Amino acid sequence: MSALEEIHSDHGATFCSVGNRRIPRDYGRPERTHRAVRNGVGLTEMPYGVVVVSGDDRVEFVDNVVSNSIPTDDGRGTYALLLDPQGRIELDMYAYCTDDSLLLFTAPGRATPLVEEWREKVFIQDVELTVATDRFAVFGVHGPHATEKVASVLNNAGTPDDHLSFVRGKMSDVGVTVIRTDAPTGEEGYEVVCTTGETVDEMGRTRSNVELVFDTLLTRGMNAAPFGRRTWESLTLEAGTPLFEFELDGEIPNVLGLRNALDFEKGCYVGQEVVSRVENRGRPSRRLAGLFPETVPEQGAAVFDGDEAVGEVTRAVESPSREEPIAMALVDFDVTVGTELTVRVDGEDAPAESVALPFVEGSDSSQRLPRYE
Repeated sequence: MSALEEIHSDHGATFCSVGNRRIPRDYGRPERTHRAVRNGVGLTEMPYGVVVVSGDDRVEFVDNVVSNSIPTDDGRGTYALLLDPQGRIELDMYAYCTDDSLLLFTAPGRATPLVEEWREKVFIQDVELTVATDRFAVFGVHGPHATEKVASVLNNAGTPDDHLSFVRGKMSDVGVTVIRTDAPTGEEGYEVVCTTGETVDEMGRTRSNVELVFDTLLTRGMNAAPFGRRTWESLTLEAGTPLFEFELDGEIPNVLGLRNALDFEKGCYVGQEVVSRVENRGRPSRRLAGLFPETVPEQGAAVFDGDEAVGEVTRAVESPSREEPIAMALVDFDVTVGTELTVRVDGEDAPAESVALPFVEGSDSSQRLPRYE
């Protein structure tokens, strides 16, 4: 068991696997925890795969293969996609620029395959690729009081103002990087990054950095509610944020309305021709929509308009905030808000209404909220 798993276990976590990572599923009573995050602040482990890209040609190399422009200024980041030749999403990632490297956060289990693939494409460029997942821990702090929480325990820096910008400071004598997220939960959000080494604490004890930072974020200043993957999925669904494992994998980004991940002015990258063709056509064939179903359908459940199949559910939950079932679905583009639909549940067609995303208005708006122009 890793140091992080021991910390989570001490707080009553049960576990699940995402990619190749074992992370907390919940800490008991996930619906109550969900509401605690919506009303205050919560703390969760972010199970990213981490890649460090160094060398003089690092920005040019990554910029040439992803869908968005890579920043060149220290302290800035972006959200980008890796596409196949048919324009379908193979991977999403966050890319952050430091003075001497790029730090990439990928979906769990995807860092090593990405590095192996990219190393085959490095020829004469000065680029070095390193899988660094085990060198870092990343904690997400989310909720309407997240800024207050982080500011109360961050030393030597103020909280960053802009989405996907970051600052460096200290928490309990541990050096940390604090990133302002793109608000995937629909609330103020930060990610606190530390190395997995050790630090001598104020009592003279040698403790792991992850233990010190987790404890600081959990208990110092305003208390934060620890939450796991189950609550992460319900929070992001309420916020209208598509996730890689449910909505993104294998889809064309235009269909998902992921305009924040696309730079239509940059040079050629794999899949750009398809993305540009769909953009120039004026609209994709499908879009991501919200549903109010009568009961909670399973992932993949068929959506009907009368007798005609018009889409399928990507995920659904009993919303703790709304206290009713909600779902996200990929549907034909012509299915408009307010359309009375049905969803097939256990072989029976249950009523469902097409609605606009997000389901909940929080303290911030998800930058991945689908937009169609």
